[in-house]
Amino acid sequence: MKTFARREVARFVGRSSSARVAINSPVNICLREQRRGFHADRRLLAVKPYLLADIGEGITECQVIQWFVKPGARVEQFDPICEVQSDKASVEITSRFDGVIKKLYYEPDDMAKVGKPLVDIDIQSEISEADAALLNGAAEKEAKQDTKEQEQGLEVGRNDTKASIGDTPPPEQAAPLPPNPTKDESKPRELGKHASLATPAVRHLVKEHQLKIEDIEGTGKEGRVLKEDVQRHAEAAKQTATTSSKPSASAPPTATRQVEDRTQPLTPVQSGMFKQMTKSLSIPHFLYTDVVDFSSLTTLRKKYNAGLDKPNRVTPLPIIIKAVSLTLLEFPLLNAHLDTTTNPNKPQIVLKGSHNIGIAVDSPQGLMVPVIKNVQDHSIASLAHEITRLATLARAGKLTSADLTGATFTVSNIGSIGGTAVAPVISTPQVGILGIGKARVVPAFGDSGELVRREECVFSWSADHRVVDGAYVARAAEGVRGLVEGVEGMVMRLR
Repeated sequence: MKTFARREVARFVGRSSSARVAINSPVNICLREQRRGFHADRRLLAVKPYLLADIGEGITECQVIQWFVKPGARVEQFDPICEVQSDKASVEITSRFDGVIKKLYYEPDDMAKVGKPLVDIDIQSEISEADAALLNGAAEKEAKQDTKEQEQGLEVGRNDTKASIGDTPPPEQAAPLPPNPTKDESKPRELGKHASLATPAVRHLVKEHQLKIEDIEGTGKEGRVLKEDVQRHAEAAKQTATTSSKPSASAPPTATRQVEDRTQPLTPVQSGMFKQMTKSLSIPHFLYTDVVDFSSLTTLRKKYNAGLDKPNRVTPLPIIIKAVSLTLLEFPLLNAHLDTTTNPNKPQIVLKGSHNIGIAVDSPQGLMVPVIKNVQDHSIASLAHEITRLATLARAGKLTSADLTGATFTVSNIGSIGGTAVAPVISTPQVGILGIGKARVVPAFGDSGELVRREECVFSWSADHRVVDGAYVARAAEGVRGLVEGVEGMVMRLR
C-alpha cells in the first residue's frame, strides 16, 4: 500500500513540471499518516491466555493450592498469581506482564495442566518481541488443539476443568451494623498473608469437619493453617456446642452417625510416591541390618552442644551422613545410578562424583526427600545447618524442584518417629539406601564382662541386588559403623 501511494505521487508530479505537491497536500498527509501506522509498537491491548509453564522434571500437571488474585485485579510484573503443588514441590507462579486479570481457569484443589491456560490477562504494558511471540504462539497452539479435539467429537471449551471462575462477581451489599455494640465485642482477627493457604491434606480435613478455613487461626508461617490448627479449632467448636446446648433429662440419647466410605483422589505428593514406588517394585532388594553403638557419638555431641542454644545443636544425623559420605569414597558403587533407559539391552552404571544425599522428611504434605548437595565438601556443623534449613522448608511446603532432585544416595531417619529396624525402599535410579532406627539404651557386657549401659541403634541397608552383592554392602556397613562408634577417628579424616 505504501509503495503504491508513492508511485501515485511520482506519476502525479511527473505529469506537469509546474505541478508541485505542497507540504500539507492531501497526498503527503496520507503518506505521513501511513508512516505513523507502520511504527513498531509493542503495546498489546488484548486479553491473552497466560499458560502454566513447564516447571521441569517431566511434570505434566499440578494442583492449584491458592489464588493470590481475583478477576478484575490489577497485577504488575513478578506479582504472585497463585501457588501450585506438584508431586515434587510447591511453586509460586508470578506474572510476566502488567495488566488486569480477567478470568481464572481453575478453582483451589483443581489439577492444572502444564501448557494450558491458567488465567486470562488484559495486557496493558509494552512487551518484548519474545513475549509477544510466546502469547501469540500460545493462542495459535490452543486454537489448533481445540480444533483437533472438536474433530475427534469432544466437547471442548477453553476451560477443561470441572469449574471456572468467570467475570468479576458484583459487590456484595454491605451488612448493617449491629444496633448496640457491646464493649466486650472483640475486634475481627487480622489475617496473615497466607491465612487461607493450606495443603490439600489440610483442606480435606477442613471439608471433613465442615469448617471454613478463614475462621481457623493458623500458626504456620505467615498465618498458614496446619493440621493441628484444624483439629484444635474443631475440638474447641465441639466443646462450645456441648456446653451451650445441654440436653434435658427426658431427651433420648443421641444416635451415633454411621461412618460412610469415602473416595478421594491422591494428592500430588502421593501421586509422585505412587509412580516412584511402582518403579521401585522392579528392583530386587536385599536387606542388611547392623547394630551400632552410639556411646562415643553421644559423648562427643554432649561436649559440643554444651552452652549452645537449641537451633545450633548437632543431632546424630549430620554425623551419620558424614560417616556415610566418607565410606562412599571407598565404596563408590553405592553412590551410583543404574541407567537402563539409554540402551535397555546394555544397562550401565554411572558412578557419581558428588555425594548428593537425600534425607527423608516427614512433612504435612507427606514424605519429602530434599537433597544435600556435595556432602563430601561439608563439615558436620554445615551439614547440621543444611539439614535444619531443608527440613524447615519441607514442613512449610516451600521446597523447590532443585531441592528435591539429583540424589545419589538416600538416608531415611525413621528413628525420629520410632521403631528399631526398617526395610527401606530404593528410589530409582539409585542403587542403595540407609534406614536409621531409634536409638535405645540397653544393658550390655563390657570388655571385662561387666554390665554396662549402652546406647544402640539399628542401621538397615537396602541395595539393588542386580549390581551390588551382599558382601559389598556388609563391608560398607562395617565402615560406617566403625566411623560412628569411633567418632574421634572420623574427625582425623575430615578435610
